[in-house]
Amino acid sequence: MPADSPAWDRVYAFFRRWRGKGLVAEFHDRLRDRVREASGRDPEPTAGIIDAQSAKGAASVPVASRGFDGGKKVKGRKRHIVVDTLGLLLAVMVTAASVTDRGAGWTLLERLRLRRWRISLVRADGGYTGRLVDLARDVLRSVRTIP
Repeated sequence: MPADSPAWDRVYAFFRRWRGKGLVAEFHDRLRDRVREASGRDPEPTAGIIDAQSAKGAASVPVASRGFDGGKKVKGRKRHIVVDTLGLLLAVMVTAASVTDRGAGWTLLERLRLRRWRISLVRADGGYTGRLVDLARDVLRSVRTIP
């Protein structure tokens, strides 16, 4: 915390209150819109990129929220994200590392659809194959995989 900030417990109290009212997400979305506009882009993204990364879980991470990613040989958690073409966050989800990209990808694409963004293209790597691609193409009309 910067030296001129209030005591950490006061700052955290404000954060908790804002988060409870949905204001943290609102602040994030408004800032992302301003960055997109400053870059000469429409504030509403039309394309995105989805990916996941496994990270080792510390001993303090509850066992119930950890898993083993067999492909990466990592025991811990996995963060799944969707960003716009500028790399600005659109959706995020943290799961046990054992959750597949396809499984979490469906949830993230559904979140994008519910936000009513004009996303018409989501780039994905080979981890997002099978039924997820079919679902996105037929229902959400939004994913193309990169070979």
